[in-house]
Amino acid sequence: MSEIKPSGSFFPAFNINHKLPSVPTPFERDIFLFKTHIAGTTHIENIHEIEKDLKIGDRLKFYREPKNPYDEGAIVIKTEDRVKIGYVPQKDNIVFARLMDAGKLLFGKIKTKEIVGDWVKIEIEIFLHE
Repeated sequence: MSEIKPSGSFFPAFNINHKLPSVPTPFERDIFLFKTHIAGTTHIENIHEIEKDLKIGDRLKFYREPKNPYDEGAIVIKTEDRVKIGYVPQKDNIVFARLMDAGKLLFGKIKTKEIVGDWVKIEIEIFLHE
């Protein structure tokens, strides 16, 4: 019985001279999850000075704070320079806290910002990096 050998034209994956098209890594993307605001900005010292450096589209880092005495699902929001600017609102954080506790990387982006009296209102979008 004769041996069947793959040829370069019929099985291009076996041909070392054949270049395969580049394929993006599956699931390597940022997935939009939710739009909310940053809670607790009125409790941040120097928030009005910090606000001047915040730009629309800035990426924000999220950190879990499970031992927070007011909210076991607390998620602290910080700038790229690790300056604390508030929290994900408690009413919105239960699913996000569970995702982060499971090892998922979440982050935010500033959508809008405005000063309303003494309050710095910052709207954000929450993303999952997958």
